[in-house]
Amino acid sequence: MTPLLDTIDLPQQLRLLERKQLPQLAQELRAFLIDSVSKTGGHLASNLGVVELTIALHYVFNTPDDRLVWDVGHQTYPHKILTGRRQKMQALRKAQGIAGFPRRCESEYDTFGTGHSSTSISAALGMAVAAQKSGLERRAVAIIGDGAMTAGMAFEALNNAGDMNANLLVILNDNDMSISNNVGALNNYLTKLLSSRFYNTVRSSGKKVLSVMPPMMEFAKRAEEHVKGMVMPGTLFEEFGFNYIGPIDGHDLDTLVETLRNIKQLKGPQFLHIVTQKGKGFEPAEDNPNRFHGVGKFDPYNGDAIAGGALAAKKTYTQVFSDWLVDMAAIDQRLVAVTPAMCDGSGLNAFAEAYPDRYFDVGIAEQHALTFSAGLACDGLKPVVAIYSTFLQRAYDQLIHDIALQKLPVLLAIDRAGLVGADGPTHAGSFDLSYLRCIPNTVVMAPSDENECRQMLYTGFMHNGLAAVRYPRGSGSGAVIQSKMQAIEIGKAQLLRTTQEVAGKRVALLAFGSMLAPALQASESINASVVNMRFIKPLDTAMIAELANSHDLFVTIEENALMGGAGAAVLEAMQALNIHMPVLCLGLPDQFIEHGNHETMLAECGLDASGIIKAIEQKLT
Repeated sequence: MTPLLDTIDLPQQLRLLERKQLPQLAQELRAFLIDSVSKTGGHLASNLGVVELTIALHYVFNTPDDRLVWDVGHQTYPHKILTGRRQKMQALRKAQGIAGFPRRCESEYDTFGTGHSSTSISAALGMAVAAQKSGLERRAVAIIGDGAMTAGMAFEALNNAGDMNANLLVILNDNDMSISNNVGALNNYLTKLLSSRFYNTVRSSGKKVLSVMPPMMEFAKRAEEHVKGMVMPGTLFEEFGFNYIGPIDGHDLDTLVETLRNIKQLKGPQFLHIVTQKGKGFEPAEDNPNRFHGVGKFDPYNGDAIAGGALAAKKTYTQVFSDWLVDMAAIDQRLVAVTPAMCDGSGLNAFAEAYPDRYFDVGIAEQHALTFSAGLACDGLKPVVAIYSTFLQRAYDQLIHDIALQKLPVLLAIDRAGLVGADGPTHAGSFDLSYLRCIPNTVVMAPSDENECRQMLYTGFMHNGLAAVRYPRGSGSGAVIQSKMQAIEIGKAQLLRTTQEVAGKRVALLAFGSMLAPALQASESINASVVNMRFIKPLDTAMIAELANSHDLFVTIEENALMGGAGAAVLEAMQALNIHMPVLCLGLPDQFIEHGNHETMLAECGLDASGIIKAIEQKLT
């Protein structure tokens, strides 16, 4: 017998199924998902939790004409499988393969590209208003998780949407709340009632009748809110102007389908609260959803990770930061750690366990994280903000206005700087050197290896002002990490290798951070001088002036956008010093770099040793 999933390539085929067939499809889809991700790696627990919801949405709504907007996007694998990309899952997150997040250029069913959280309600509201202005009956649905709902942007959108009267449905996928069987059954019954056309017709008609008697209208409104408030946590969303429905079991396909069909007939802003379980249907992921949030290859039978080779033995930069943070906290009682919902990814678990009263996870709220840290610093604490480069972009005004302008001592531990491989352009830290170095009162450092990362974190923490240490994802060269912490002289570079002439020219490679390793490798072939620049701001202008007297070509190398980056800083310094000599700037080109293998991506950008050599040879000819 042919599996149901094999007969579904597009949602139009899904909608031909009988409702009683949907649970079987969910079972097959979940099994396919586990098997597929076990071979490619990727996000698993979040995707397992939305299998039934994804089926129900495509079953009830006329996608792609009706718009589904997924928040963050790491829960869209079932959506991709049901929208013509099942066969492409084998190349998930690989070069030339499909992305791990929704992308408009990939499918008409991906109505909005995403990768950062809390954007879905704003985008779906825009689509709902556009449909309204065009006179279309198209529906817009935003699917947002309880974590993403913590961000201010989500509430800004809710506040705006409630006043728009557009046909918008917001689905809160709550996977941090448990429902007992009895309460779940009661809630499912109430939800069917409250989402029905009969109830909403009576509700609307009653409001019209009572509107001519203001005291009775106010009494009825208060009574309705009181009754609904006793049985469901929807009062907040009702105050935003939404018709709140739920919570319901997000794994009960019958209830989901019936509720969505009812809601589809309603006008105006609707809010459906569903409860799901991360990792649903795969016991290892159910038991440890955090571990199975983002995974490498694993055994689909027991969830055991498949070894990743020799590099797995090296400490990652994230682990280096984690060790340093715990060590530094033992030395200085003023240290506190702040993260915008990235405890695992940023390496804060050990600190949170050792110092729970000095650990602050503020939720997915990057702007708040920075201004909260500014407040901590104002009154004598020393905050360390652990944040990904790509997420720091979301709090740029707070970085400038609330920290740098006030000269507050805050240390930014910026993880995932540079290209990040399979996660692609939404998560790449391609711009931090550019947007950080233009901010006054800021020290910006980039370590070339793991030990230097530890020492730079100490340097930044001891600095009485804003300091940033940006380090890449994964491991470095495997340098020996010294337990003793010693501050590095701020703004001082390291001359590691001096050279003779190359094709009649003396070449100096000015390497920033992660680019030191390929620069050293390239220098062996072309006999160039090599400088570990270490600081992007302040730049070691004395080193630049000294080298200019004995070299004919500078080559700056950085894993950051060329525009406004470290190479641009060198050029500006040379202009100020009135130094006139050729400079070759190597870095990330003016484009978004597609997902793939990190080493291959660097090579394609000319940032491996052979790429550096080739660029220099072309410059010298």
